[in-house]
Amino acid sequence: MLRHARAFMLGKGFWTERTVPLADVETALGLMRPVDASIPLRRLGGAVGGGYLVPDDLDGIAACISPGTYTECHFDAALADLGIPVFIADARVDGPPAPHPLFHFTRRSFDTYADDMRVTFDGFCAAVAPAEGDLILDMDIEGAEYRVLASVSDALLSRFRIMTIEFHHLGNLHTPLGLEEIGAVFRRLSRTHAIVHVHPNNAVPPVERGGIAIPPVMEFTFLRRDRARFTPAAGPYPHPLDVRVEDHLPDFALPACWYGQGAAR
Repeated sequence: MLRHARAFMLGKGFWTERTVPLADVETALGLMRPVDASIPLRRLGGAVGGGYLVPDDLDGIAACISPGTYTECHFDAALADLGIPVFIADARVDGPPAPHPLFHFTRRSFDTYADDMRVTFDGFCAAVAPAEGDLILDMDIEGAEYRVLASVSDALLSRFRIMTIEFHHLGNLHTPLGLEEIGAVFRRLSRTHAIVHVHPNNAVPPVERGGIAIPPVMEFTFLRRDRARFTPAAGPYPHPLDVRVEDHLPDFALPACWYGQGAAR
């Protein structure tokens, strides 16, 4: 409740704690901006939300790891239809929203420790994932992604050829604790993976301060750096294959400060 109230205040431009210098926010954004890859993007999943844009580089993927399915699994189903087994983990539900013979469900949520309802990233993959081969990640765990991604081993992270992750509370980049937490995760991921697509969730409008607009919830697609050549992103955003996440709400584009000439501040 407090987290949602705080997010609402940020969205209205009211800051409930000390803010960091805009130059520090800009430095963090430098780790979060998309690039164009030499491999084209394709859309997998729902035509009205529930899907992701991913590089067309799926041949040989051994499995999908999918923490946080909750009420929809269009992306996971599209992967399973391609013959990729999907290992789903979510303690909030009794099973995936729809059945598929290649779905394998565990009623636990990802965290930094394990108990009856929680499992670590490394522990889950050690139990269910094939011992060899590249993996794909589909993660939407409602804010727990920062501590979970900070705790995953380098060896496991390097196995993920493609990662689709919904990041939450990104407006907190303007605050000291948020900048530290969010910046550390993107700094780590940037060593091995490039961001090849970003799509704002239109459920929450951007937080703007000093000309820097940050959508609080965004879908990021990562591609491991050994898989393609990368150049600065020119757009357009939204991508022609993008669709709004919440079909009943007005859409908005990725703010110009995130790519192309708008990123040159």
